[in-house]
Amino acid sequence: MNNSFLLALSTLVGTIVGAGIFGLPYVISKSGVIPGIFYFLLLGGSVMLLHLLFGEICLRTGEKHRLMGYASMYLGGWARTLAALATIAGSVGALLVYIIFGGDFLVIAASPFFHISSEFASFVFWIFLSLCVLGGIRLISRLEFFMSLAMLGIGAVIFFFALPHFTPSRLPLVEGSNIFLPYGIILFALVGWSAIPEIADLFKNRKEKKNLDNLIVWTFAIVVTFYVLFALLVAGVSGAATSENALDGLKPILGDRIVFLGSIFGLFALATSFLVVGNYLKNSLRYDFKMSFPIAAAISALVPFGLFLLGLRDVIMIMGTLGALLGAAEGILIVLIWRKAREKGDRKPEYSLRIPGIILLCLVVILAVGGIIEIVIK
Repeated sequence: MNNSFLLALSTLVGTIVGAGIFGLPYVISKSGVIPGIFYFLLLGGSVMLLHLLFGEICLRTGEKHRLMGYASMYLGGWARTLAALATIAGSVGALLVYIIFGGDFLVIAASPFFHISSEFASFVFWIFLSLCVLGGIRLISRLEFFMSLAMLGIGAVIFFFALPHFTPSRLPLVEGSNIFLPYGIILFALVGWSAIPEIADLFKNRKEKKNLDNLIVWTFAIVVTFYVLFALLVAGVSGAATSENALDGLKPILGDRIVFLGSIFGLFALATSFLVVGNYLKNSLRYDFKMSFPIAAAISALVPFGLFLLGLRDVIMIMGTLGALLGAAEGILIVLIWRKAREKGDRKPEYSLRIPGIILLCLVVILAVGGIIEIVIK
């Protein structure tokens, strides 16, 4: 593996492993292990395929775009409008969740030394990372690499100390009343296609771009395995006390030191996602809305924090809605764009997928039905 591949791998893993991971133990504890594993397998495979489709779209198109631009180029004005709404709402909503959780984890991390309010902690988290986003994908990919290594080390330490407290009997097998609860959260936790165009830009030649499909497959093997282990471990330690941010329920059992390490892990996980999603939103506004760099950067930074100041703080509701509704809308658009890009693309791609129509139909049905169920439940 060369340096570009490792930087790209850490960027995509870092983008996907964000705020969503901390809601996973909670939804597993409420719905049960069997529904949780089912959703991980079903959505893990589905979302991996969507990333592969989006990667091929990027490789088939000579011009630089993001989802909005590809939708406009291949599907027309209606698709551009839908993609614009989904991209902006999804990116802003995700950044809002990172700001909320970032404040919570920064309060925990600072607590051994001094007390700060969650609002001020969220401000510090937001302002620092918003400035980093201005540095672009080269700076971000290097930060992602080192933060991903730190996450791996801290995660291993937490796993070592938590494992002796794991009790399988604390995990329900099935809770029928909450059987649909994990869908939106797990979908939100798996989506990272905002990093695909950034990674395509990171790869500078055809030889490197040929690795994009392998990169995506490796990423999902790592992420899904890590998610399942993390969700089962935390829920199996906390039991009925499993919290929405995963850490509060661990404190009475594992103590302050491990929860402190968990908060550092959380800050790195949130930061890696914030950087790529913030950069993606900024570049979407630049390339697809033709905004100047200062205006695009200002909007991508200020709008999420403005919503935070207005009091939007229910992270489980936000993640579930973003995953099931906006994730479904973007996913279906990716399928439709891919079909057109195979006909109209102006560049020979480094890889080309052969997907039977029935598989694509099943993928669209999964996304559409999940979105409808989310609306009905809400």
